[in-house]
Amino acid sequence: MNNVIAAIDIGTNSFHMIIAKIDSKKRFTVLTRSKEVVRLGMSSNDMKYISPESLKRGVETLKRFKLICESYKADIIAVATSATREAINKDEFINKVFEETGIEINIVSGFEEARLIYLGVLQSLDIFDKKILLIDIGGGSTEFLFGEKGNVLYANSIKIGSVRLTHKFGLDKKVSRQNLKESKIFVKNVLNQVVRAAEDIKYDMVIGSSGTINSIGSIIYSVDNPVSEYDVKLNGFIMKKKALEQAVDKIYKADTAEERANIPGLDIKRVDIITAGAVILEQIFSELKIDKMTLSSYALREGLIMNYMQHKSGDFDIGYLRNVRLNSVTHLAELTNFDKQHAEQVVKISLKLFDFLKPVYGLSSESREYLEAAAYLHDIGYHISHADHHKHSYYLIRHSEMMGFNEKEIEIIANIARYHRKSHPKSKHDNFNNLDSASKLIIKKLSGILRLADALDRSHKNIVSDLDFEISNGNFIIKLNSVNSDPSLEIWGINVRKALFEESFGLNVIVKYKFTEPVKVI
Repeated sequence: MNNVIAAIDIGTNSFHMIIAKIDSKKRFTVLTRSKEVVRLGMSSNDMKYISPESLKRGVETLKRFKLICESYKADIIAVATSATREAINKDEFINKVFEETGIEINIVSGFEEARLIYLGVLQSLDIFDKKILLIDIGGGSTEFLFGEKGNVLYANSIKIGSVRLTHKFGLDKKVSRQNLKESKIFVKNVLNQVVRAAEDIKYDMVIGSSGTINSIGSIIYSVDNPVSEYDVKLNGFIMKKKALEQAVDKIYKADTAEERANIPGLDIKRVDIITAGAVILEQIFSELKIDKMTLSSYALREGLIMNYMQHKSGDFDIGYLRNVRLNSVTHLAELTNFDKQHAEQVVKISLKLFDFLKPVYGLSSESREYLEAAAYLHDIGYHISHADHHKHSYYLIRHSEMMGFNEKEIEIIANIARYHRKSHPKSKHDNFNNLDSASKLIIKKLSGILRLADALDRSHKNIVSDLDFEISNGNFIIKLNSVNSDPSLEIWGINVRKALFEESFGLNVIVKYKFTEPVKVI
C-alpha cells in the first residue's frame, strides 16, 4: 500500500482533507490538513438538490485539494455524506468532479459514516475497552453509534444537522422565539428512535466529534482559557451539562449573526448555523439524559485512513488501539532522533522512583502515566538543537497530536519534560504560570523525579542495573545495589539535579553505593 494517503470528507457544510504518512508499524502521522466551508447543502430546505453555485464551489475546492495531494504524491480516498447522498443530481456532481480533478467520490451510508467516525475516534481517545455512545453532528445529519472494542453494536443516522435545521426554521439571521421553540420540538421528536434504542444499551461514556460539537466545546473552553484563535485542541476535553447550558444560553440570547460573531471561542464561519447546532446538542443531552461528553478531535477522515490500512493489510489488528496513549508517545519519539536506550532506562528508573513514593505522598495513577510519557520524550528536543533541548522538547510535545491525552494532560507532560534540566519552574514562565495550582504541584514533583532518573543514567550507558530507596529521618536514600561500572558521573548528575526533588518532597537526597559509608550529595 502507498504510505502517503489523502482522506477527503465531502460534507454538507465543509470539505475536510488530511494527508497522512503510514509507517511500518501501521501508524500514521498527519502531514497537513485543509478545510474549506463549501455549504454543499445550502440549496434547499430538504437538501434534495445541489445548486449550480454549490456544485461549482465544491469542484473548485477539490481542484485545490488535488494540487496539494499531488505535491505530497498522495493516493486519494474521498467520501461524500448527507448532502451528496440525498441529492437528486448527485451523479452530475460526482461526474463533474471526476472529469475536472480525477478524484473518484464514494458515497457512504449513514451507518458506514458512523462506523468510519468510530474508527477515527478510537485513534484519538483511550476508549477501546469501553462501551461508548458516539455522537457526531454534521451539516445534514447526526450520527449515533454504540461501540465496544471496535465493534458496532448499534448505529443510526438521523436527518437533522446544523445546516438542514438552520434552513428549515430560519435560524441563520435574526432568530424568532417561535422558530426556536418549534425547532426544539422538531428535534425532540426526531430523536425519539434513538432514545428508544438507547434504553436497552448500557454504556460507559459519551463521545462527541466534528464541527458543531467542537465549536460549542470551544465556546465553553474559552470561558476559563482565553484563546486568540479558534483552532484550539479539544481532544479529550469534557463538556459538562451545566457548561453546555450556559454556552447554549449565550447563543440563544444572540439574536443576530452579528451578535453571535462576538461570542468568545466561536468560529466566525459558523455564526449562521451555530444556533441550529446548539438546539440539536441541547436536545440530545436532554433526551438521552447525558451529564457529560468527552470530545474527540478525530472523526471521519482519520477513520478513512484506518479503514484503508485495514483493507490493505490482512494482518491488521484494531486491538492495538487499546494502547492509544502509549502508541502516541512512542510514535512521537520515533519521529525524532532520540536515544531509545536512554529513554527506556530513564522511564524504568522514573517509574521505580514513582512507585516507591506513591503511597507515601498520595500520587495518582494518572500522574504515573504523565511521568512515563515525559520520561520517554524528555530528550526529543535534541531533534531540533542540542542547546536548550529541554525547551525544544516542550515545544514538540505541546504542539504534537498526542492522541489519547487531552489538552491539559499534554500541557502537563510537556512541562515535566521541559523541567528535566536547567531552570526550576518559575512564575515568569508562561507555560507554567498559566496552569492551575494542582497541575503546578504535580509538575514540580514529577519533574523532580525525572531529574533524578535522568541523572542516574547521566552517562547514557545503563550503568545502574539495580537500586532501592529508603526514607529515614528526612532523608531520601538512593541505594545503588548493582552497577556495571564506576557511577561517579551518575552521582555527580544527582548532585546537579537534586534540588527540585528536595524542594518538592521536603527530603534530603543521599546516595549509598556498594554498601559503603553514605556518600552524601552536597
